[in-house]
Amino acid sequence: MTHRVRDVMSPATATVEPMTTVTHAAELMRERNVGDVLVAYDRDLFGVLTDRDIVLRAVADGRDPDDTRVGSVCTPPPVVTLTPEDTTDRAAELMRRYAVRRLPVVEHGGDLVGIVSLGDLAAAEDPRSALGGISTAAPGH
Repeated sequence: MTHRVRDVMSPATATVEPMTTVTHAAELMRERNVGDVLVAYDRDLFGVLTDRDIVLRAVADGRDPDDTRVGSVCTPPPVVTLTPEDTTDRAAELMRRYAVRRLPVVEHGGDLVGIVSLGDLAAAEDPRSALGGISTAAPGH
């Protein structure tokens, strides 16, 4: 069953500016219990920073997270996005094509309104599937 991205996305997104330190971004991820933050300057989407980006592009390279800016380690532009009116089939196709697990959702005009993850798609398709169940479980369980 195909849904609209609006129906399955997570509307509350954590956003930081490119000059934010990796430490601050990691603290924000911990606070909000998320694995990514969107990197935006003013209203323009600059990139996506995932917990994996922090590990591979900062920690593993021996960079000091207090001195490293997220703009230098995030997934760089161009960032693939969706609109709230796109279908979940389109989201899955883009995730497959670009080998990503999360896609920012923007309104026409560029306003960030959410993020849709592979887990969101799995939960919408079959909440009883393994990934759907993991995605809908309470944190820490």
